[in-house]
Formats: sequence, structure tokens, C-alpha cells
Amino acid sequence: MTALFTPAAVRNAVELLASRSLIRLVTEIDDNGAIQPRRLADTLPDLSSHQLRRATEVARAHGLVRLAPGAGLELTASGSQLADLYDAAARWARRHTYPAPVCEFSTRIRHVLSLLAPSLASERTDGFAGPSAARLPSTEAEAGLARPRALLIPWLASNPHVAGVSEPEPAA
Repeated sequence: MTALFTPAAVRNAVELLASRSLIRLVTEIDDNGAIQPRRLADTLPDLSSHQLRRATEVARAHGLVRLAPGAGLELTASGSQLADLYDAAARWARRHTYPAPVCEFSTRIRHVLSLLAPSLASERTDGFAGPSAARLPSTEAEAGLARPRALLIPWLASNPHVAGVSEPEPAA
């Protein structure tokens, strides 16, 4: 049984998870290990100090990173699972040149999350929890979204606070 969320909760979750600065922070720590807070600006120079501060606050508030004494900001288990989701989404997007043949890593992830959003909402009447095929390059591309979807749905079920709810709605 899949936990589903209201459309508003899905919107909240996708908005939070699709934040460019959060994507950059989580994937940088995943790729290169813990980052000392005072080294964030050097490590992620394309983000402003405000963006870095906000991404760090959001990541800590949602249990994605923690401050490890002597090591710096490191991913929690939840943050590591989110990094896996981001990687799967980016791999799918690169393979299917979505949304464009050349674009930024975080842009690819944001677009994939927006494709997956309909599969998370509880207010579906057709019984199929898939994205709109009209927005995808092929049925193969739609089928390929199974991996990112398989990572996203249980991640959100384990982290319902990201969607702004305490518990997801049970599936009908």
C-alpha cells in the first residue's frame, strides 16, 4: 500500500525538495563528505550566503544533515536516501535529455520531481499514479521514472514533515 498526500502537501514537498540550494548542499556532501560550516561558501561558491544559510537551516530542520563534532555538516540516513533519489532523478533526466539536452544538475532534478508529483497525490480518480505522458519524450521514458518514483514515495512516507503533514493519508 502506498502512502499518498493531498495536492497541497505534494506541492509543499516538491517545492522544498526542488530547492536548488538544498539540492546543491545535499549532493555536495554526498559526493565529497562532510563540510565544515565555515567552508560552505568556498565549497559552494555559486550560492549566496543567504542561500547557504537557508539551505543549511532547512536541511537541519528536516533531519537531512547534522553537525558532527570535528567533521562538519554530514548527511543523516534520511539525507543520504534523498541524495540517492537526486542521483536517480538526474540519471533519468540525462538519459532522456529532460528537460533539455544541456542543463544544470539541479534543474534536471527539479523537473523530474515535478513529473513525479502527480503520482504522490491522493486525489487521483483514474487509479494510475503516473505522470502525464504528453510531457514525456516516450513511453520508455515514462517507464524509466519507476526508479526515482520508487525512491521518492517511501522517502516521503518516512519523512511526512517535508510535505507539511505529520502523517500521510492512507491509500484508499
